[in-house]
Order: sequence, then structure tokens, then C-alpha cells
Amino acid sequence: MRHVAKLARLALSDAEVAQYGSQLAGLLTFVDELRELDTDHVGATAQVVESRNVVRPDELAPCLDRADVLAGAPQAQNGFFRVPQIIAATN
Repeated sequence: MRHVAKLARLALSDAEVAQYGSQLAGLLTFVDELRELDTDHVGATAQVVESRNVVRPDELAPCLDRADVLAGAPQAQNGFFRVPQIIAATN
């Protein structure tokens, strides 16, 4: 447990080493039990429950008025939002 903690750069107290060591031992015991299962006839899968995309049809809806939207902007210019330049111009 101390080696794993060192790899993770964790400072553990003696009590934490005992607690986490016990938990890790239990986890490894469970993994050993899983290894004993016969999975030869189980197909490989990335998803254990059925998964499908939930989509809805696109529907036209009224848009916000450009003038109303730009009226709430801190700065606007030529019908667009004006924002500070974040990328330096290169020549």
C-alpha cells in the first residue's frame, strides 16, 4: 500500500495504510472471484445495456430578433458582437 501511495504521491498515515490496504485486498479478492467465471460463451461488448440515440425531429422555431439581441451586448459592430481580440494577427 505504501508503494502505491508513493506512486500516487500520497502521504498516508499508518491508519490510512491499514484501511486502504484492507479495502484493496478485498477488491483484489473480488477480482480473483471474477476470474473464475466461465466467460467463454459471452461475446465482447462495450455496453452492457442497450444504448441508442434519442433524437427528435428538427422543427423550425422563431429566432430572436438580431437588433434585440445586440441591444443587450456590451459592444456591437456592423450587426455582430464585438469582442476583444484573443489571437494575435500574423503577417
